[in-house]
Amino acid sequence: MPLGPDDSPGLLLWRATLRWQRAVAAALAPFDLTHVQFVLLACTDWLNRQGELPNQLAVATFADTDVKMTSQVVRKLEEKGLLVRAFDPVDSRARLLRVTDRGAELIRRAVEEVERADAEFFRAVPDTAGLNTILRRLAGRQP
Repeated sequence: MPLGPDDSPGLLLWRATLRWQRAVAAALAPFDLTHVQFVLLACTDWLNRQGELPNQLAVATFADTDVKMTSQVVRKLEEKGLLVRAFDPVDSRARLLRVTDRGAELIRRAVEEVERADAEFFRAVPDTAGLNTILRRLAGRQP
């Protein structure tokens, strides 16, 4: 019996990812944030709250995003007044990132909505801890 589209883990992952991205985009729409803007702002905020003033490369590495794209998105977040970029005194080519008070408040509310969307989306999964283990492996985050 030939295999069909519903037998392809890659296609199923693609379809599930698209559904999840639509849910997250809807949750972020009231905040005027794209998904990548949300991820980079949330990562920067988290690093700031850990006492770090990361440069763009550190944020890109942490978020697992392309460095050039990260730079473009960070500029857009700065234009929106959600974070500031400052020259790194150690490396004049680098920019240190700090989330503004406005950005911190916005990301706090956005994270709540994204977590709500995640809970709704993944409620059909009986073992989210097991799913997270599998996703970490697929993302190269654990052996």
